Amino acid sequence: MTADTFARPRMTRAARKILDAASRLFYERGIAAVGVDLIAAEAGVTKKTLYDRFGSKDNLVVAYLRERDERWRAVVERHVEGASGPREAVAAVFDSLSEWQRTMGDRGCSMINALAELTGPDHPARALALEQKQWLRARFAGFVAAAGVEDAAGVAVELLLLHEGAVVMSDVGGVRDAADQAGRAARRLIGRME
Repeated sequence: MTADTFARPRMTRAARKILDAASRLFYERGIAAVGVDLIAAEAGVTKKTLYDRFGSKDNLVVAYLRERDERWRAVVERHVEGASGPREAVAAVFDSLSEWQRTMGDRGCSMINALAELTGPDHPARALALEQKQWLRARFAGFVAAAGVEDAAGVAVELLLLHEGAVVMSDVGGVRDAADQAGRAARRLIGRME
């Protein structure tokens, strides 16, 4: 089962309240720790309304992660659009991470958190989280290839490792400027390649 299996709910006012409450609670407390009773209470709706709008907690988790993913990608693309070339586009991804971490919370990556919690291989949210990481790797590979670097796939993996390491270290490692440091390392890596 994939994340695409679940249709996007019609975002009525009640659905928006439910998704907003669930998103805040899932990110702050974790997906497994938050039940539908708490989400409904925080949203000011009944459990019946929650199920009418989303069908299940799994669907709600997918909607939460989809929305965060879409916002993340929009931030990345906004930064990349302003880049003057492919090497600068790589740096722009790290700049977008710095912005994201300043504005979207300090509990790490919602996708990594979901992967850690949802260990069943068939949970639809796992596919969504994995797809986001593959998307970023492909973006890095495209930038690196456009810069004329021969081993674009290998360098893309190195850049993804820098990026994801920065995500984790800013949360659990206590390195508050991890995205900035990783961005500087990415610039050095790309700058040395021809």
